[in-house]
Amino acid sequence: MAANVLVFGDSLSAAYGLRKEDGWVYLLQQQLPEHTFINASISGETSGNGLLRLPAELQKQKPDVLVIELGANDGLRGFPIATLRNNLQAMIDLGKKADCRIMLIGMRIPTNYGTRYAKQFADTYTQLAEKNDIDVVPFFLQAIAGDPTHFQADHLHPTAAVQPQILATVKPAIERLLEP
Repeated sequence: MAANVLVFGDSLSAAYGLRKEDGWVYLLQQQLPEHTFINASISGETSGNGLLRLPAELQKQKPDVLVIELGANDGLRGFPIATLRNNLQAMIDLGKKADCRIMLIGMRIPTNYGTRYAKQFADTYTQLAEKNDIDVVPFFLQAIAGDPTHFQADHLHPTAAVQPQILATVKPAIERLLEP
C-alpha cells in the first residue's frame, strides 16, 4: 500500500550545497516510487523552529509516516539537552496525534561543549525512541563520519558522492515503517 512519507529535517536532509536530485531523500523516492516522499527539510532548522512548523506540515501533507531528522543545529549551538528532548517529544506527540508511524534520525556532535554534553545529545534520540516505542537511526552519518573527503568544504555537510551511503543507513528503517 502506498504511503505518504514526510521527511522533516535540516540541511542534512535538504541536500544543502547539492542539487536536490543528489540528496538522499530524492534517491529514496527513486528507489521506492510507489510511495510519495515529501521533503520538508530546511537548512539551518533547529528543533524549536521545526516544532513551530510541524503542525501546519502535518495538516497540509497528511503523512502516513513522519521521519524527524532534527537536532544537529541545536547541538552545534549548544542548546540545552532538555530543550532538544522536549521539542523532539512534542513533535513525536504531534505525529502520533496525526496517526503517523514515526522514525527519529539521530545525530552525534563533536565534543566542543564537552564529552558529557555530546553523550547526552546522542543518547537523547535512542531514549526518546525507547520511551515512545518508535524506530530510530541512532547516528545518521555513521557510514561516512570520520573521513573528511566525505564532506563539503565546510566539513559539516556530506558530498553528493556519499548520499547513497547515507540512504543505505536510513532506508531499512524507513522500509520497516512502510510494511503493511
